[in-house]
Amino acid sequence: MRAASRIQTTAGRLAALGFADGARAERLLTELGPEAHGDLELLGELLRAADPDLALLSLTRLAESDPGVLRALRESPLLRRRVIGILGLSAALGDHLARHPGSLEAVRPADRLTGSQMRAELLRAVGADPKSDEPVAGLTGGAALDALRIAYRGRLCHIAGRDASGEAGLEETCAALSDLAAAALEAALAVARAETPGATEARLAVIGMGKCGARELNYISDVDVIFVAEPKEGADETKALQIATRLAQSLMHACSATTPEGSLWTVDANLRPEGKNGPLVRTLESHLAYYRRWAKTWEFQALLKARPVAGDPDLGRRYAAAVGDMVWQAAARDGFVEDVQAMRRRVAAHAESTAPGGRADRQIKLGPGGLRDIEFAVQLLQLVHGRTDPALRHRATLPALAALSRGGYVGREDAKALAEAYRFLRRVEHMLQLHRLRRTHVVPSDPAALRRLGRGLGMTTDPEGEFTATWKRHSFQVRRLHEKLFYRPLLQAVARLPESEVRLTPEAAKARLEALGYADPEGALRHIAALTTGLSRRAAIQRTLLPVMLGWFADAPDPDAGLLGFRQVSDRLGTTPWYLRLLRDETVVAERLARLLGTSRYVTGLLLHAPEAVAMLGSPDDLAPRPASALAAEAASVVDRYREDAENAVAAVRALRRRELLRTACADLLGLIDIEKVGEVLSTLNDVSIQAALDVAIHKLTAERGRPFPTRLTVIAMGRLGGYECSYASDADVMFVHEPLPGAAEREAAEAAHAAAEETRRLLAMPTPDPPLHLDADLRPEGRQGPLVRTLAAYRAYYERWSSPWEAQALLRARYCAGDAALAEEFLALADRLRYPVEGVPSADLLQIRRLKARMEAERLPRGADPTMHTKLGRGGLSDVEWTAQLIQLRHAAAVPALRTTRTLEALRAAAGAGLLDPADERVLADAWRFASRIRDAIMLVRGRPSDSIPTGVKERAMIARALGYPPDGSEEFVDDYRRITRRARQVMERIFYEG
Repeated sequence: MRAASRIQTTAGRLAALGFADGARAERLLTELGPEAHGDLELLGELLRAADPDLALLSLTRLAESDPGVLRALRESPLLRRRVIGILGLSAALGDHLARHPGSLEAVRPADRLTGSQMRAELLRAVGADPKSDEPVAGLTGGAALDALRIAYRGRLCHIAGRDASGEAGLEETCAALSDLAAAALEAALAVARAETPGATEARLAVIGMGKCGARELNYISDVDVIFVAEPKEGADETKALQIATRLAQSLMHACSATTPEGSLWTVDANLRPEGKNGPLVRTLESHLAYYRRWAKTWEFQALLKARPVAGDPDLGRRYAAAVGDMVWQAAARDGFVEDVQAMRRRVAAHAESTAPGGRADRQIKLGPGGLRDIEFAVQLLQLVHGRTDPALRHRATLPALAALSRGGYVGREDAKALAEAYRFLRRVEHMLQLHRLRRTHVVPSDPAALRRLGRGLGMTTDPEGEFTATWKRHSFQVRRLHEKLFYRPLLQAVARLPESEVRLTPEAAKARLEALGYADPEGALRHIAALTTGLSRRAAIQRTLLPVMLGWFADAPDPDAGLLGFRQVSDRLGTTPWYLRLLRDETVVAERLARLLGTSRYVTGLLLHAPEAVAMLGSPDDLAPRPASALAAEAASVVDRYREDAENAVAAVRALRRRELLRTACADLLGLIDIEKVGEVLSTLNDVSIQAALDVAIHKLTAERGRPFPTRLTVIAMGRLGGYECSYASDADVMFVHEPLPGAAEREAAEAAHAAAEETRRLLAMPTPDPPLHLDADLRPEGRQGPLVRTLAAYRAYYERWSSPWEAQALLRARYCAGDAALAEEFLALADRLRYPVEGVPSADLLQIRRLKARMEAERLPRGADPTMHTKLGRGGLSDVEWTAQLIQLRHAAAVPALRTTRTLEALRAAAGAGLLDPADERVLADAWRFASRIRDAIMLVRGRPSDSIPTGVKERAMIARALGYPPDGSEEFVDDYRRITRRARQVMERIFYEG
């Protein structure tokens, strides 16, 4: 009973320390003998193993085969750490050591063996001379193959021991595995030569492909190869190829055949020209002829990894050099990028359809967020950019990724995340394959297996949970970055450029600039040099971007202005880490920026004062107009922050306005909003700005006076502001209304209201880098001669006694803008009696309105202006449409409530809906109004200064046409369209306005 209690206690203690089966662990330790049972260092090493139970079981079997092993492990802590590490990870290598304990000697060396040392070791194992490739009478048949396998696995144990003990990192382990595979191929070729008559007549080179070629091989994997042969001097080529084919077949058999010692791995030659249907062995010239004429895109991608690994070294080097030149020019092939992307999708779809249990997400190689996602992205970037940047020409993934990061092709953080994920996934892959020495890439769902993986990665608190969480995190990151990099549109654009243009040499650049239509190639070259010269990361990224962006600038109306603007914005943001990264990674931003800078001086000017706004170009959501409530809240917050400094407060509000003007202009030019929305957004933005400035002005005056503000003050929007039809160049037409507070003196209230109105105007128009907003109050009673601010009673008295028909017409646009909303409502109720007269428009007033319209056309049209090209006062222009709509409103709005709107197009729609306007006429008038409004805005956007006339200059007219969406040669089409649309509108206007 006492003995059972002791065993139970010991078993429990071992279970608590980390053994899954404490009782079995107790029994196995006892079987190892008292020295092992009391060896705390050995016990500690077992408990550090990925699977302590597996390590102890395998150690027991090893000790049965070689009783001296425990003493050897005690004497060498390094050997103990390596052996226990192997046994805890790999049941297969544990079996090998138990069968061949002599392999422990291969585990013992402190340092890794070089590739040539492993080659010599495996050649000696099969009885070949490491210093000669001549056939020797060494081991043949099964004896040679078993000897090769035993020597190979002994050396594999050394690599795995250094890996498991942490002495070797991933890159060193993969390189060692690749060198070991190359040594095995060399030894297999030696066996083949010994068994093949006439072997001396053929030179055969074995080209490693895939991970073997890149020196990033797994523990167990197919070894991809290509065979290239030449006859020895004086030998017949046909016979030599036959001999070389037998050598290749014998080599493949020597590696893949199953013997009592198992097999090494499959030698896969299916990456050769024509795949399985092509000859196994070709001459170098035959290979090159095929690649020049028939090779597909994926074959060049595969050749990126090609490296001589065995056989004739000189022939192998010549093959690698010849195909290397082709690899780095392959990206210039038509559809190269699209082909690689399509192939990746096919691979992913195949992995999804063939995954066991439909669980492709557990595939760490082919599944989403797996190794292939990283490798394909890296290879595509290499192939596209590597044709002009030799620094990218690495076979292995991690060195290539590091070079891409150094060159600015991949962001530092993105490269770091991909490298971390790649190392993690490769280590998991290694542990999965080591366990049984089987080719697998599926993460098991068994908790014990997940625990072994987690412990093998150093996770001790919750190995299963920590491993799963880390794996999912890396997979998510890889998938996100793969989508970002692999499908980057910039790649397609770069791939399509000739090499001379990608390199941006001065001569090639100048020729290209002239061909693209740059007016000043010399000036453009100076901008290019300023942006790309030097060794900085900034310059490197610019060298990637500019070859493509030059074409995008050329697609814009003014390439020279676009490039200049890009240089200026880049200079402003040059030290900002996100700017160039954004342009490189989010190609839509770079393309949009090029288009905007090459189209609009207005946008360029706004960007130069707020270059950080480039960030908003990345998404339609970022360019979408912001709600009025959000703008008002932000403006109020800004005012509150600077409340005691009026000028700074309004300067901050105007900076907000500048940002929103830029947002609107970009969305407008990119076709994301229509002209009605542009007018509404600009008008709302002006409302918010006026309200903020008025708040500041009243607060300032109240503080200066030392007593409450004595009157209510409201701002009434008029004209285009009132109609929600502001353009980029519009002043804000307003009227000021005030009403003294109870007990306030009228004179004091009037003076305060006047001061607040003037201060509001001053603050919005004061000189700053931001666009001013001029408040125009000339539509008030008596115009400039009348008081700036009146009381509600004064307005009523004026309108009842002195009002003219044109003032009633002007009030059709009146609406609340800012200030006291209740007072505005009272004013608008007063305005309704004038603008929506119940009795209609008297004949005398109608005649006066028509005469005023005719006189305006005759007198206000600028001298020399072409009336068919003036968007505001010209025939069929804005004035014609607006006066027509307004006349209908004056005559019928009292009876048709839908006509009581300040918006022109809304009034036309209401008139058509009420049967007051033929729907066809409504469409003609609306089309003319939209087109004329778009042109006015386009003139401001393109030139950076306003005009109501379509320019007569060919270049400016062409630029405006392009901004409106016409093709490069569409200037005349644009003018013809405008004349046709406005001519039809004029006919409708004359019929309705003058005759109706």
